[in-house]
Amino acid sequence: MERFGKLIAASIREGFSDVHITGGYPVVFRKNGVINFDKSSLWKHEEVDELVLKLLSPGQLQMLRKRWSVDLAVSIENARVRMNVFNSTRGLSLAIRLLPGNVPRIDHLNLHPSFHDICKQKTGLILICGATGCGKSTTIAAMINEINRTRSGHIITLEDPIEYRFFSHKCFTEQRELGTHMPSFEQGLLDVLREDPDVIVVGELREPETFRLTLNAAESGHLVIASLHASNSEDALYRICNSFPSEIQEAVYMQLASTLAWLIVQHLAYVEKLGFRVPVLSLLRGTPGIKGMIRDRRLSQIESAIQTGRGDGMFTMDAYWKEYISRRDRFTPPYESFKPSVEVTSEVLYRTPLIDSHAPAWRSSAPAGAPPDTPADAPLKPHPEDYSGYYVIEEEADVDELVKQIKKSGQFEE
Repeated sequence: MERFGKLIAASIREGFSDVHITGGYPVVFRKNGVINFDKSSLWKHEEVDELVLKLLSPGQLQMLRKRWSVDLAVSIENARVRMNVFNSTRGLSLAIRLLPGNVPRIDHLNLHPSFHDICKQKTGLILICGATGCGKSTTIAAMINEINRTRSGHIITLEDPIEYRFFSHKCFTEQRELGTHMPSFEQGLLDVLREDPDVIVVGELREPETFRLTLNAAESGHLVIASLHASNSEDALYRICNSFPSEIQEAVYMQLASTLAWLIVQHLAYVEKLGFRVPVLSLLRGTPGIKGMIRDRRLSQIESAIQTGRGDGMFTMDAYWKEYISRRDRFTPPYESFKPSVEVTSEVLYRTPLIDSHAPAWRSSAPAGAPPDTPADAPLKPHPEDYSGYYVIEEEADVDELVKQIKKSGQFEE
């Protein structure tokens, strides 16, 4: 862990954006978009295994065993890093992204100034859509930061994983991570309505139940900001509504129409004269006309409505490029906004032993996320939440026969 900490500290000083560690191979790093090799630094396969044991919590280790990969974000050497641990031909490998210590601001991300007004929204649903890697999470982080700086309230985020850590300014901010602080987004959304929130942030909408609970939260008078994989506004609306059974879709269209405040689709486009990529957006506002189209399922007319909705702050991507990107004089280079740095917040990260009783409590003064007294050679023991011994009971199963099978297995006592 000491060696890993020094590697992260050196990477921050050198301005690396990504670091790759794999067994029996030189450390690989990316700087200014270019991959380089550090032949003086080589990790043995066993050293990578030991590092993973130190980095992962017992629950994360269990997930690694089940899926052969796991995502996490931790604070190391006062810096925030996001990593993916995965299995490869060289054994376990780590892909590490070094995150900026400061949460980016709207203006520094080259976003449209109307985002400041969008963040004044008090209720309703704001969807940030786009492909993987287009900057959805960073845009949402900038919006949270704007709300946190400009008005009072209670912000609760449900994330996978927590990338940016927020320090409470005018808002009281609390962050929950999937697999660490909640077992699922569904449970997190059920919990959050009992936690006195003003703003709820859902890291990613994936399952129908998550869609349903998110719409319910927005309908109950909260501001809900969520991300969704979708290439355009029509696709995003169809994806939400068509994830439900046909017999209840009409109610879902009604609920979506009543709650939608903004639907923003984000792409990253390379601007040759600048030499870097900037976000290009489509902005759909939940006006009465748009809400009527959603209620009546006239989603094919959405794009035309965006084209004629310029007075309401709406943009197609073509219009956004012509009216904003091509006319803006100055853009902030990504290496300024995303330069890895020491975290601003110094709040202690603490894991209570009351939740995970087999693991001691730990604080962020430890070198990484795992308990500091875990020995490097600790064996990979099964986690108490291993469900491999559970039985799945089919509806047509014979109960008497099932009991006989369980008795034979030795896992059942009279």
